Amino acid sequence: MPRPPLFQRATVSRVIEETADARTFALVPLDGPWEYRAGQFCTFKVTIGGEELLRSYSMSSAPETDGELAVTVKRVPTGAVSNWLIDNLAKGDEVELTKPHGVFCLRETDVPLIGFCGGSGITPVISLAKSALATTNRQVRLLCADRDQSAAIFWQALTELAEQYPGRLTVTRHLDADAGFLDPAAIREFLGDDVGADIYICGPTPFMDLVEAAVPGPGKLFIERFGGTAPLPPQEEEPAAGAGSEASKVLEGSVTIILGRKKATVPRRPNETLLESARRAGLTPPFSCESGTCATCMAHVEEGEVTMRVNDALTEDEVADGYVLTCQGLPQSEKVIVKYE
Repeated sequence: MPRPPLFQRATVSRVIEETADARTFALVPLDGPWEYRAGQFCTFKVTIGGEELLRSYSMSSAPETDGELAVTVKRVPTGAVSNWLIDNLAKGDEVELTKPHGVFCLRETDVPLIGFCGGSGITPVISLAKSALATTNRQVRLLCADRDQSAAIFWQALTELAEQYPGRLTVTRHLDADAGFLDPAAIREFLGDDVGADIYICGPTPFMDLVEAAVPGPGKLFIERFGGTAPLPPQEEEPAAGAGSEASKVLEGSVTIILGRKKATVPRRPNETLLESARRAGLTPPFSCESGTCATCMAHVEEGEVTMRVNDALTEDEVADGYVLTCQGLPQSEKVIVKYE
């Protein structure tokens, strides 16, 4: 059975003002409800000033507790798509987005769930917390770091959730305006004796790096990182025979890319990803994060063998079905054919 188009349409059924700079958009897919797991994300496609942009946003809803699929978006100074969505998207509007993807999900275990959330990093973690509380008996503890209370997303929602699950959900608030920036000592104090817990970390990169370095282990860490959209490289002419750089060397074999009605074949190059090969062939395939986390660049391997440097987006079933992240996919056989669907 052919895979449905990567981008599909959904209607905005509600817009919720979480803070002055954050909105939750409840969505109703036009093709009917979507199956998803708590902690996953969707990639939105918007056109701003004639330019098509892709950005990934985590869902704040959980399939076990919420009737609507919802994503929460926070305004950021240079966030072209985030700011556009907040300023323009209204109830009744239609949006284009992928179905949910991602592996920042719960695993089957009884160990405590600990979440370290910085700012909008609470978005996928509240989804995980709701799911864990509704479907397991796990203890859930969250440390939420924000600038001040006015900037704290889901302040009331988490308060109500803790009241609904007394003794199982604990929410600790760290406000920079009152206590200064979070430091390693505070992180280790919050972790306490739960060193074998599943630890989920999401927030600004410096926050995640700080927490990751401070956590002593041996618990299992899950970290959600979204990179920015990388620019397309400048067009280059094919190197002359005998060119000395490693990037210009040609391996035996070829890489064929099928994108819509276009098909292009280029010689293999060492350490060149499928996405880079597609660009070199003159194609413009979909991509966003280029870090292996968003699944926007997913394609199917029609022939040959491909390995991925990083895969933080595709499920085991998708990989078993032959799908790869082209931004991370490296050809391992002499001939490789991949098809964007």
